[in-house]
Amino acid sequence: MRTIPLVMEQSALKKTHLYNTHLSLGGRMVEFGGWDMPVLYSSIIKEHKSVRTSAGLFDISHMGEFLFEGPDAKKFLNIILTNDLSQLESGQGQYTLLCQDNGGVIDDLYAYRLEEDRFLLVVNASRIEIDWMWIRSQRNANYKSLDLDMTDISDNYSAMALQGPNSSKILSFLFPEILTLQKNNISQISFNNEAIWASRTGYTGEDGFELITPNIQAVELWEKIFKGGQSLGLAPAGLGARDTLRTEAGYSLYGHELNSETTPIEAGLGWAVADHKINFLGKDTCVTQKKDGTSRKCAGFKMIGKSPPPRENYIIFDSSEDKREIGQVTSGTLSPSLGYGIGLGYVESNYAKPGTSIEIEIRNNRFPAEVVKRPIFRKPD
Repeated sequence: MRTIPLVMEQSALKKTHLYNTHLSLGGRMVEFGGWDMPVLYSSIIKEHKSVRTSAGLFDISHMGEFLFEGPDAKKFLNIILTNDLSQLESGQGQYTLLCQDNGGVIDDLYAYRLEEDRFLLVVNASRIEIDWMWIRSQRNANYKSLDLDMTDISDNYSAMALQGPNSSKILSFLFPEILTLQKNNISQISFNNEAIWASRTGYTGEDGFELITPNIQAVELWEKIFKGGQSLGLAPAGLGARDTLRTEAGYSLYGHELNSETTPIEAGLGWAVADHKINFLGKDTCVTQKKDGTSRKCAGFKMIGKSPPPRENYIIFDSSEDKREIGQVTSGTLSPSLGYGIGLGYVESNYAKPGTSIEIEIRNNRFPAEVVKRPIFRKPD
């Protein structure tokens, strides 16, 4: 008789097409958003510093890509996204957010206008299915009459990010035309007679590029970039360095600074909310909060003096005699560039002004910190 197991096996983690490449480079693999991804190859600090001083190459194939085409593609996307795609020329991109009716953030993402009526969205790995279901539900329930086609092309493409001050020189060895690409712009270029997208964007606070390529040539593209960049200090970089770099830059991460209970205005992302648009999902809440303010805000901070590094969920206190709890850390780390603890967290709005003294409770002790303007780390001029 066939027996039925009492415990169901966990579903296998997804692997990018660069998985074996990561193993060959000594990548230490961890689960992230349902994917088996490299957290580091040598050390987080070394990889972080490589990106700040030369260049780092990241696998971002776990992220999702949605394609929208047709006469009403812009109209539909401008309803479901907070920023204004009508401000984009062909070949330009912008940071934007996908929100619920009440302003709660479903995801933050990049939207590119590839052509007049053709758009590409790049979304977070852990949100691909949720985003797609939400977008489809909006289309089917309210906008069936619009003339557009929507396709989730995530499974067909791999992606990688080349980040750092040497990134343009490294990539120009393969694609000389890349040097004409401006910040937040995207272009279709050819690799092995296959079309790939190259955008001058990133998540590190450094100059850099993100490349989206058909899966079949992901390994060869990675290897050619890696080989061409080694003489200029290029190193493979994992999720660990990606997180410390984005924290120094003050960038939000979904599940930390952003979730369905936070709004773009609370998160300090009001600049990505085009409240001049006639209508978009979450507009009423965002416009009201822009006008009247919010009870809490996301703020960057740095530790003052010697202390352990702050971490997610640590409690933030008023530093005055009141010593009252005023918020919570959402992201925290020891900054490899600065040499002391930094982080992001939500605090009561009157404590979010740069220069405000606060305290972070770490291991049952409170340590002094100061609210700072983002980005937390700035390179000297």
